[in-house]
Amino acid sequence: MRKIIFGLLILLFFGCNSIKKDKPIQQKLHTNWQFKGIDTLDWKTAIVPGNIFTDLLHHKIIEDPFIKNNEEKVQWVSTKSWEYKTTFSLSDEVLAKKNIEINFDGLDTYAKIYINGNYQLNTDNAFRTYSIPVKELVKKENELRIVFTNTDEIEKTKSKNNPYKLPEGNRIYTRKAQFQYGWDWGPKLNTAGIWKDVSIQAWDDLKFENIFIRQQKVNKEKANLSVEIEIKSDSDKEINLFTKINSDVISSNISLKKGKHIYKIPIEILNPKLWWTHNLGKPYLYNFTFQLISDSQIKDQKTIKKGIRTIKLITEKDSIGESFYFELNGKPVYMKGANYIPQNSFQNKATSQHYEKLLSDVVESNMNMLRVWGGGIYENDIFYDLCDEKGILIWQDFMFACAMYPGDVEFLANIKEEAKQQVKRLRNHASIALWCGNNENSEGWKRWGWQANRSKEEIQDIWNDYLAVFNDILPKVVSENSETNYWETSPKYGRGNPKYKTEGDAHDWWIWHDAYPFEHLKNNVPRFMSEFGFQSFPSFETIKYINQADSINLKTAAIKSHQKHVRGFQLIDEYMARDYNIPTNDEDYVYVSQLLQAKGIVMGIEAQRRAKPYNMGTLFWQLNDCWPAISWSSIDYFGNWKALQYKSKKAFENVLISSTIKNDSIKTFVINDTFKNINGDLILKIIDFNGKEIWSDSNEIEVLENSSKNYYRFSLDKIDRNSSLLVAEFNTEKSYFYFAKPKDLQLPTGDITKKIKKTKHGFSVTLKSNVLQKDVFLFTTQKGHFSDNFFDLLPNETRIIEFKTDAKTLEDLKLKTLNNINVAY
Repeated sequence: MRKIIFGLLILLFFGCNSIKKDKPIQQKLHTNWQFKGIDTLDWKTAIVPGNIFTDLLHHKIIEDPFIKNNEEKVQWVSTKSWEYKTTFSLSDEVLAKKNIEINFDGLDTYAKIYINGNYQLNTDNAFRTYSIPVKELVKKENELRIVFTNTDEIEKTKSKNNPYKLPEGNRIYTRKAQFQYGWDWGPKLNTAGIWKDVSIQAWDDLKFENIFIRQQKVNKEKANLSVEIEIKSDSDKEINLFTKINSDVISSNISLKKGKHIYKIPIEILNPKLWWTHNLGKPYLYNFTFQLISDSQIKDQKTIKKGIRTIKLITEKDSIGESFYFELNGKPVYMKGANYIPQNSFQNKATSQHYEKLLSDVVESNMNMLRVWGGGIYENDIFYDLCDEKGILIWQDFMFACAMYPGDVEFLANIKEEAKQQVKRLRNHASIALWCGNNENSEGWKRWGWQANRSKEEIQDIWNDYLAVFNDILPKVVSENSETNYWETSPKYGRGNPKYKTEGDAHDWWIWHDAYPFEHLKNNVPRFMSEFGFQSFPSFETIKYINQADSINLKTAAIKSHQKHVRGFQLIDEYMARDYNIPTNDEDYVYVSQLLQAKGIVMGIEAQRRAKPYNMGTLFWQLNDCWPAISWSSIDYFGNWKALQYKSKKAFENVLISSTIKNDSIKTFVINDTFKNINGDLILKIIDFNGKEIWSDSNEIEVLENSSKNYYRFSLDKIDRNSSLLVAEFNTEKSYFYFAKPKDLQLPTGDITKKIKKTKHGFSVTLKSNVLQKDVFLFTTQKGHFSDNFFDLLPNETRIIEFKTDAKTLEDLKLKTLNNINVAY
């Protein structure tokens, strides 16, 4: 039975302090921790949650591995085994509870747990939670001890016992963040320790185990939900469940059975407010609060913020191949964003402020999707909470990347439990759009030479182990425990297979790894681009931090150690020579490297958006960094936006004007990602770099909803391509298109006037020049954020830039443009 309750019962059970509460007691065990090495060091204070590196760093036993080339000096840490211990007190109230358990949200990784000297459990998965009933073990004063064995020791044994040598190294045997073993953008810092919360939970006779708000049918008129509530009870009994949805309350009588069971409560919401990505609507969240009432006492209470929406991955055969797009609330939505990696090699250093800033940057940059890459971690709750609130969809990889994994019974059981725990943890989040099995495992097996020198039997056995995980265990876990679609592997086909452009998602690394020119991206557009990227140097701040110096010097051992791609410097130089004049000093080189990265990736983004609806998504590699580095990121380790972040923000706007050149003709497209037709004048003009108008025309057009179309075409005959540009406008949108490579542009010399004014949140900077200023870069030593940067300033245009900062002065503000840098001709 269920009914809507008003008045007295709302007061009684939601907000009235007189009703007795017998809810489970939570006690975090974050204090009094100490650590020592099994065969080195004596006991020292530890910080939990944390890891062995940050504890050693706190005590100045190691140097900071993020600066200079200190990374190589701390490798010994991962070869050692470590021990942590704490003491904790339990109150009489806790000890009086019928049930007491200790919960471990994350232990990294091979750990033995002792409580009051009694061995309790071995752990072997950093992505799993572990619980131990301790009612009969604990007393008023207690000791908890955890012994971590180094991964090398166990991985060697596992590798020796496996019948085949598997790619890529022994990391595959350990269920932990794979990037900690080193990647081509990150350091080798293989952590150990208590990386998530440890807590005591005590309760009497019943409690919530899990709550899943399942959407059975959702449309504009109503949302039919089934709330699946898992309750743990010590006995059979009758209870009341009160469900508050915003201000409405539903009462349900439930006959509980002893043990853990799932009970389903139907709920109907009329005229529901649907959750949308931030660029298409409001990411509305309902507040669901559940109270478990027994014997006139509140036995447990949980609150869930839930966005009601439908999200589907549509893969349908067509005349070209097979589609790949996401349908949100029945509408095809173009996905714009980037690939996300952990924000720090040491997860305890990623604060709530870091999450808030980075995800706010994502929204500000017009991104509506992030892909959580499979070599990192299943992110903390705050990440998904913020994505729900901010209207960002998440493509969620399971944590398998660039390798083949074992298939023994123990390993499969371990990852099945891992997957089940993570899917159940995340399934109420409106932001979760897709679960993907792995990153590039299938492509690696089929294209990277991993099958060489193996027998047919060995090849088949290894592939069967792959299928057991990614075609059997993971899709079943997802379908049985959530409503989210599952995708086996990313990409569906490697770039060596022609189908990579016509089916599924694609990783186009012909750019960078194979050194193809950026123009390749214009002519090779897949159905959904889930990875493509290019490196650049980070901000001046980050380079100075790496070197621990005040000047910009790219020729140090420190800089070399923070470039993890073996051909990284060579490829940046090679590509730069194609499109830009190579600067003669390091500061200018850093600046141009960022312009180079932005040029290539934005070229790809625009080509992919022009191809809509054939292409329905573009996620570049990569959004962020886990340490100070020369990498593919668009936002560096310290949160500074590179040129790519600024320029992709423009390229990701809902309405985009995009021009392209082919066979001496210019085509100008208007792309509309909204669900409304837009009318207006498309105005085009060609001007020279002094502002003189050479040619102009305009057309009144209607841009259909969710579309891309070529609205104008003209020939470049008699146009001086090296000293002019196309300016296109449509309503409030504007774009600039150049007919030649940056190195061939005959950029004029001219001064920029600047006026700085103090504002409430920082400073405004007003700029003006009587000639075109290409790629204006503002920089300062003051910490803050420019509202725009790396932009083109048209002749006689006045541009006002806001600089948000806590700084009191902006006296050291400097400007750099392509017009005035030092180059080697």
